[in-house]
Amino acid sequence: MTESRHSGHGGTLFLVATPIGNLEDVTTRALRVLREVDLVAAEDTRRTRRLLDHFGISATLVSLFEHNERSRISGIVARLNEGQSVAVVTDAGSPGIADPGFPLVRAAVAEGLRVESIPGPSAVLAALQVSGLPTDAFTFVGFLPVKHGARRRLLEEYSDRRETIVAFESPHRIERCLEDLEAVWQERPIALCRELTKLHEQVLRGSASEVKAALRDDQKRGEMVLVLGGRTRASRADRATEA
Repeated sequence: MTESRHSGHGGTLFLVATPIGNLEDVTTRALRVLREVDLVAAEDTRRTRRLLDHFGISATLVSLFEHNERSRISGIVARLNEGQSVAVVTDAGSPGIADPGFPLVRAAVAEGLRVESIPGPSAVLAALQVSGLPTDAFTFVGFLPVKHGARRRLLEEYSDRRETIVAFESPHRIERCLEDLEAVWQERPIALCRELTKLHEQVLRGSASEVKAALRDDQKRGEMVLVLGGRTRASRADRATEA
């Protein structure tokens, strides 16, 4: 068993949520923490620098992304053990949610260091809220697999679940993904949410075939979140009849 230190030795690791599109969504607490910490570990230091400059914040930055995260952990944990405070931010949204952060959190927890969430914008929750699909129970599966076969198998694995499914998808693969959903999800409702909180925010709702037909070529860009309706008793019965 491990317990985070609430006082005494060691600094604090802050997981700071940043805007997913609209800069007005940043919280006053997030800005205060970013001003006060000794180090900001950022997924993309250039993008984070622009965010900090916008709010007049001067901070020491170090990169922390998928391909260097594990090599950075020991240095960041050493700083924390020395009593320094570190904030982790990603390009958008909450660190550790299908973004860098989890391995560092695990290492900090193992050291008994204090870890705090600075909550804020979340593409997962924003998409759920506007989807028009049930929100009382849901499963987030992160980014869907790149390869067709793996993506199809994952969708089939979750197709019998009763709860709502939430996933991220690349705009470059969205059409092929919708084709897979046409076959697996069939006429069950889905929502495709793109550019959430931005000027051109769009939510397409309907069956996979309806959403695919409504999605124009010029709309196949920007961040995309898929919200997939769970299987109802009626849809289970329909599937059994087809079999």
